[in-house]
Amino acid sequence: MRQDATAPVKNDILERIVAHVRDDTVSRRKERPVEWLKDRPLYHRERRGFTASLSRPGRHVIAEVKRASPSQGMIRQDFEPVAIASRYEASGATALSVVTEERFFNGSLQYLSDIAAAVSRPLLRKDFVLEPYHLAEARGFGADAVLLIAAILDAGEMETLHAEARSLSLDVLVEVHSEPELETALGLGASMIGINNRNLHTFEVDLGVAEALLPRIPAGVLAVCESGIKDVGHVERLEASGARVFLVGETLMRAADPGAKLAELLGADAAAHGQG
Repeated sequence: MRQDATAPVKNDILERIVAHVRDDTVSRRKERPVEWLKDRPLYHRERRGFTASLSRPGRHVIAEVKRASPSQGMIRQDFEPVAIASRYEASGATALSVVTEERFFNGSLQYLSDIAAAVSRPLLRKDFVLEPYHLAEARGFGADAVLLIAAILDAGEMETLHAEARSLSLDVLVEVHSEPELETALGLGASMIGINNRNLHTFEVDLGVAEALLPRIPAGVLAVCESGIKDVGHVERLEASGARVFLVGETLMRAADPGAKLAELLGADAAAHGQG
């Protein structure tokens, strides 16, 4: 795992999350070996084309189902993941992101499989993918795409996991926060890159990160802006730098009506996406 000796003390939470995921995976692999995952019907269903769905013209939102986070604590008390996902779909989400990490984010792989059975939109498994087993889990529970986070993987790990995911017909969102991480992602031949405006070491959010990195993403590579998107003004600000795909979680989950908030962010595109 990548280490940053200059990162502030708050970086400990990222270290703790990764350490926990590694430890928890040992027991998960015993309870649900790869052979068990491969026996699940969701493992064998045709993938829904996460990247392809976002590559169509227009403004797109990947709407996230997330109950809590280490930095914000509990985000939504009345949490019904399938109902939220269905509302997102009806309100124009092009794709959905489902947080599955349990201890720090109150997520669940069960949420992913339940949502996969209830909606037709492609799904991203949002978690800390560290080894090929996690990719088999993602496929077995219904994901169409997975997240690879440059801040917690070295170049060799990224290359191995990226290739393995593609061999499983899973699309890959490679998440970066800096120019060196972006160069690593581009070196992999990543077709979809997420720019996280949240620094995972400090948890500070700065839309300027996306504004700086978006012009460095070449044509043909899909850019996704993540974190800190609160309103249509933020969407339009990032669109001025070339963005058109946005992953939004906390803003939607804190809204009284997540679907209405999503439609607000989509603006004029909402009706068309809702019918797509």
